[in-house]
Amino acid sequence: MTAAGPAESPTTLTGGAAPRRYAASQPPDARPTWAQVDRDAIAANVAALKDQAAAPALMAVVKADGYGHGLVPAARAALAGGADWLAVALVEEGRALRDAGVDAPVLVLTEPPPDAAGALLAADLTATVYSPGFTAALDAAAAGAGRRVGVHLKLDTGMRRVGVPQADWRDAITRVRDSAALRLAGLWSHFAVADEPHHPFIAAQAGEFARGLALARSLSADYDMVRPGLAVYGLEPAPGLAAGTPLRPALSWWTRLSLVKRLAAGEAVSYGLRWTAPRTTTVATIPAGYADGVTRRLSNRGQVVVRGVRVPLVGTVCMDQCLVDGDDLPLAAGDDVCLLGEQDGVAVTADDWASWLDTINYEVVCGIGRRVPRVYVGAAGAT
Repeated sequence: MTAAGPAESPTTLTGGAAPRRYAASQPPDARPTWAQVDRDAIAANVAALKDQAAAPALMAVVKADGYGHGLVPAARAALAGGADWLAVALVEEGRALRDAGVDAPVLVLTEPPPDAAGALLAADLTATVYSPGFTAALDAAAAGAGRRVGVHLKLDTGMRRVGVPQADWRDAITRVRDSAALRLAGLWSHFAVADEPHHPFIAAQAGEFARGLALARSLSADYDMVRPGLAVYGLEPAPGLAAGTPLRPALSWWTRLSLVKRLAAGEAVSYGLRWTAPRTTTVATIPAGYADGVTRRLSNRGQVVVRGVRVPLVGTVCMDQCLVDGDDLPLAAGDDVCLLGEQDGVAVTADDWASWLDTINYEVVCGIGRRVPRVYVGAAGAT
């Protein structure tokens, strides 16, 4: 026996229109949400950066799963584009490169715990050193293995995060020089305001670094390697910072509409009913949510591109899904949706997301979740 319910909702499903496809790739799994990564773009970005750099060598940073682009494919593409070195944050990342057959020099940018010195050496990684404890542990591990290994000493010139404090530079350089199994192969530092190229603190740090180079004596006073990070992936570290360098974003993020419906004016949607249709409109469901990196802070704020038109996210972003207001667009289930990238000449960029979220584009691409599969296009570095 069925009890009588409320009057039928004015919400109606729509159908019949043919879906439109824009992405150059297809979703690899049953759920149509994926990130497309262009390896050729990464290689081209590296080549352009190396061509314009004052230093002869280039170290491509591939930490944090290649800034969300995929550790091993990004590394191979960067090397195909002319990178001389790779850089990671963790021993585990370096070991994953070795396990994949990547044999280029790899610098670990941060000291691991002292008891990981052996694992670092076993993976044939180059260590950054700055503390007495880790320097001693690495020296002992290398001596025990009958090896003499090059290390890069990090000088703190003003970032005040990690690195040798300025008062201790002489002791740190001497410690490496006098060690049994280490040799000083590199010296580096980190600008605190590199995204503001005219900030006076950059010149101050550069001056301090030059002082550190002079103190090291065995090193040239020239800068002989540059270490680009986000620019490798075609994104500007700050607006206008890459002016004159032809960068191309390597990652685009795609999904497909899973359901399309017409709502009457006054109907509300999603958790908390925090968006109400101001008119009769088309609302469509996207199978991606905050577990994938479409952060909840984009609720009623972000935009995506469907059928070549920017449309707003409406209602609360859920763990696995979110909603868009398509107004009177002829949307269809199965339409390609561009979360990041370009469709019919209309783009939504990581910088757009950063402005909506009051963050930086680095966090946007690194925040795309692990359950979003990466699909690779382009031949550079492919195996």
